[in-house]
Parts: sequence; C-alpha cells; structure tokens
Amino acid sequence: MTTALLLMDFQNGFAARYAELAPGVIPAARRALDAARAGAIPVVFVRVGFREGFPEASARNKAFGAIKDSPLGPLLVESAEASQVVADLAPRPGEPIVVKRRVGAFASDLDVVLRGLGATELVLAGVATSGVVLSTVRHAADQDFGLTVLADACADQDAEVHRVLLEKVFPRQAEVVTVEEWVSGLSPEAVSRG
Repeated sequence: MTTALLLMDFQNGFAARYAELAPGVIPAARRALDAARAGAIPVVFVRVGFREGFPEASARNKAFGAIKDSPLGPLLVESAEASQVVADLAPRPGEPIVVKRRVGAFASDLDVVLRGLGATELVLAGVATSGVVLSTVRHAADQDFGLTVLADACADQDAEVHRVLLEKVFPRQAEVVTVEEWVSGLSPEAVSRG
C-alpha cells in the first residue's frame, strides 16, 4: 500500500484569492508537503492549464467554454507564470507535476502517474474545495482509492459550501482530518523531520 499526497490547483494566478479567504490554507499545505517529503511519501502537484488558443475548451463546457475571451483566460495558459505552482509549495526536481484540462485532477494523466507510483491511498489538499477537491474525491472513490482530505489545506470561496462538503459529503468517501491529525499518524521520524 503506497500513499501519495496530491497538492491541487495551488497556482500563482488564483491561490492568493483563496489564501485571503482562508489564511492558513497554504501554510497547512506546506506542513503536509514537508511531512510527506520527510516521510518519503510521494508528492504529486496538480494544476489546471490549457494550450495556447484553448483547443481543449469546448463551447459546450459551461465552466471553460468562454475561457478564451475571459479575463481568467491568460491565467490558465499552461505556460503562463500565473498557472505555475506557488513558490511556497514549489516542486522539487523529480516530483511530478500533472497538468489537467478540466476541474478534476483525473482530467489528465494522473492515473498513469499514480499507477507508476503504486499509489493506492491518496491524501488530498487543494483549492477550491467545491472544484478540484470534490471532483477528485468522487473520481478517486469510484476507482477504489483510499482517501484522506486535509480539511485545513483546502479552501473555497463559499464558506458554507466548504463546510458542507467537509462535514457531510466527503466523509461518505474519505477520511477528513486536519494536517496535524494526518501528520501525527505518520511515523515518528516523519513528524519530527516535517
């Protein structure tokens, strides 16, 4: 059984907005990242990005159909600085970065990366709770992954939606814990080095 930590959508272009709503979200994600690295737990970074011209953005897609002409568009071009992982969570060489083309993390080659790692247990952190986290929980549960959601390493623009997902929806398919609760369950070496 191998656990992997997924850090999702912590991107320059919009992570700061979530950090304003939940100031502890990036530090909590950083704590999880440090503990995973110290405990030799694989870390996978997931970010959303589109090719120049947005060929993946169908006009029929309500979320992304109008992205080409949206002020958000330039933030989501996969080569743009705005779509890169925030510096506080910077990937190290050899840590996979998966670029997805839709809301959920599995709208990418994530499944191939996870199979390569032998991952059967996923620990999820990300913004937004009602976006990438929800979509990824649902897909991963249907694929029989064991799931843990790090409540304080997730944030959403709607506090009530965030609360309902963490308290009522996610517990049906995942363990929902704080970063410190997760870290305390790791080996003593990982806790002390993390």
